[in-house]
Amino acid sequence: MADAAGAQGMLFDRLQEQQSDSLLQLIALANADPRVEKIDVGVGVYRDAAGNTPILRAVKKAEAILHETQETKSYLGSQGDARFVELIKPIVFGEAGAGDERIVGVQTPGGCGALRLGAELIEAADPDARIFVGQPTWPNHMPLIECAGVEMVKHPYYDPAGKRILFDEMMDALQGARAGDLILLHGCCHNPTGADLSLDQWKAVAELVSSRGLIPFVDIAYQGLGNGFEADAEGTRLVVEAAEQALIAQSCDKNFGVYRERTGSLFVKGTSAANAKVILGNLLGLARTMWSMPPDHGAAVARIILDTPELRADWEAEVKEMCARIRSLRRRLAAYDERLAYIGDQNGMFSMLPLSVEAVEGLRESHGIYMASSGRFNVVGLSDESVDRFAAAVVEKMDG
Repeated sequence: MADAAGAQGMLFDRLQEQQSDSLLQLIALANADPRVEKIDVGVGVYRDAAGNTPILRAVKKAEAILHETQETKSYLGSQGDARFVELIKPIVFGEAGAGDERIVGVQTPGGCGALRLGAELIEAADPDARIFVGQPTWPNHMPLIECAGVEMVKHPYYDPAGKRILFDEMMDALQGARAGDLILLHGCCHNPTGADLSLDQWKAVAELVSSRGLIPFVDIAYQGLGNGFEADAEGTRLVVEAAEQALIAQSCDKNFGVYRERTGSLFVKGTSAANAKVILGNLLGLARTMWSMPPDHGAAVARIILDTPELRADWEAEVKEMCARIRSLRRRLAAYDERLAYIGDQNGMFSMLPLSVEAVEGLRESHGIYMASSGRFNVVGLSDESVDRFAAAVVEKMDG
C-alpha cells in the first residue's frame, strides 16, 4: 500500500499553490508598515473621525441585554433566528413587501453566505443557469458564485477612466440574456465604484427584467449608508416587484457594524406562496450541508435592536450619522481638486481612482497609502486628519 501511495504521490502533494487574496495581502502589508502616518483605505470597514471602527451604542446595549437574558446556547436550526429574518424583511422590501408570502428568507453567515447559498440554490434548480455580472464588481462575487458551478457572463458597467456608468452598453449586453437568466445587481453603494444606477435607470432595468423574464440577484450589503434606508432600497424593490422570481443577499455587517459576527440573510421570491415553501425547504437543505446552523450572536443582537423601540431609534440615528460622515468625506475630497469632483456624486464607502497599478504602488511606497491595485479605496477609511494628506498625495500622482 505504501509503495502504491508513493507511486501516485501523497494526497496533499497533488495540491497546487494558490494565489493569495489581494485584499488580505494588502491588509497584512498595511499592518506591517511601521509608519505612524500610514493610511489604510483598502479594508472595507467604517471609521469615525479619529480613524477607529467603533461598536455602535445600540449594539453594546443589545449585547448587555443578551448577556442578561439569554438562557441557552442550544441550536436554533438551519433557518437561524427566524424573528431576525422577519424583522429584516420590511427593511429590505418595505412594509408592502414584508407581507408578501412569495418571499421567504433564512439567516446566513454574512452577505457572503447569502451569495453562496443563493448560488447553490440556482445550481440545484438549473445546472445550465447563467448569471450576467457587470464589470467591475466586488472581487469576491465571481469566485463565490462560480464555486457553485453557475456560469458567469461578464458585461460592461463602469469606466474608471471616464468615471461614468456604461448604462447603454450594459443594457445592450443584457439584450443577449434569455428568459430565466439572472442578473447580479448591487442594491446600493456599488462596490468597488460607488457609482449607483439612477432611479430612472433602475426603472429601465426593471422593465427589461419583466419583459424578458430575467431573474435579479441583488446584493444589498450597505443599505442606509448611501442616501438612507428607504432611498437605498428603491432600486431593489423595483426589480423584485417586476420579476416573477428573485434572490436578495442582505448583510448587516456594515449597517450594524458587526463585521466579525458574520450576520446576513438570503431572501428568495417564488412564483407563488406554494413555490416559496418549496424554495424554503431547498434553502434549509442546502444550508444544512454547508454550515448546518448559522452563527447566532450578531443576529440575536440585531433582533433585540429591531424589536426594542428605543434601541431601534438609536441604531437608526447612528446609521444616519455614519451616512452623513460618508457624504461629508466625499464632499471634502470632491472639493480638493476638480478631477476628484465625481466622488461627491457617488454613494457608499467605495470609489475608484483613475490611477495605474504603478501609481498605486508609488502611493504605498512614498506615502504609506494602502489601496487596491485597481484604484478602489474606502472613502470612510479616512480619518478627519488624513483626508487632505490623502487627496494631496493622489493629486500629486495624477499630476506626475
